[in-house]
Amino acid sequence: MIFKSVLKSLFNINNLNIFTGRSIDKVRAFVKLNEIYYAGSHGMDIEGPTNENSYGESNQGVLFQPAREFVPMIEKVVKILEEKTKCIPGAMVENNKFCLSVHFRRVDEKIWAALAEQVKSVLVDYPKLKLTQGRKVLEIRPTIKWDKGQALNFLLRSLGFEHSENVVPVYIGDDRTDEDAFKVLREKGQGFGILVSKVPKETNASYSLQDPSQVNEFLKRLVDWKRKTVGEE
Repeated sequence: MIFKSVLKSLFNINNLNIFTGRSIDKVRAFVKLNEIYYAGSHGMDIEGPTNENSYGESNQGVLFQPAREFVPMIEKVVKILEEKTKCIPGAMVENNKFCLSVHFRRVDEKIWAALAEQVKSVLVDYPKLKLTQGRKVLEIRPTIKWDKGQALNFLLRSLGFEHSENVVPVYIGDDRTDEDAFKVLREKGQGFGILVSKVPKETNASYSLQDPSQVNEFLKRLVDWKRKTVGEE
């Protein structure tokens, strides 16, 4: 609850974008901010602010969906994996629209390898999908050249922030898939990435925070600093 509160405060004084491996619908329902930009499904589903028309209908600002043609395939693989993994206690298959995740956080560590083999055996029949691993999750995505880094580039260009001397992009993430975005900022020399991790890791991020509570505190201080700066102008 505190995290959502600070995000709303941050939105009021900065341009806020959320990048996630999950579907936009799930994250938007949690954050409850319709006025910001979302990059869901690891950047393969990018939407701008939503609004309601005079009939009370929601208009979604879809900007880019490079993996649209893979949706039927993803839905088919989700059903197959749900059937294949239902006998593995703790395993959960999540449909994120343009990609899918197999979570094994609650699975007995002794059968992690067996679960991974189950997933790989299914993907043999779907060469257009690739398997990567995140934090206790197996990610299945289309084999297109698109990731969170590409999505970040797209949004910076679309919003007119690319190479802007007045904008400092700050990207915070805790997953391997966030490294693509960290790398983009490092190579551009514009802004910086912040890795969230309790243990030291090789990363393209410039800084690190240990856990979500530190992220929350950092964002609160960022909000306070921005308010003071605006007040002084």
